[in-house]
Amino acid sequence: MIKVEFFGNEPVYGFHITGHSDINPEGPEILCAAVSSAAYMTANTVTDVIHLEPELKVADGDMMLKVKTEQEAIRCRDLFDGLKLHLSAIAQDYPKYLIITNSEV
Repeated sequence: MIKVEFFGNEPVYGFHITGHSDINPEGPEILCAAVSSAAYMTANTVTDVIHLEPELKVADGDMMLKVKTEQEAIRCRDLFDGLKLHLSAIAQDYPKYLIITNSEV
């Protein structure tokens, strides 16, 4: 199962994505690819387009990105909200394989 945790609500400070879907153990992991692609696009936009230096950790089946200040979170608001919307739509189609939660900052 893929677990997505968003840090904060308004504004969101970042996210932590862990796990694998294991939806297709004998073939391509399309769900994992979709989630990873969205996460990498978000991380690359934060670092290379908005030019922030968030706390960032990337490993197999694990990505965590968290901006440092409320001002940075506000600058990333639309991006994080878009990621949350995108992943929520995917989770509706794959509720057994993708869960989304929020935690306080």
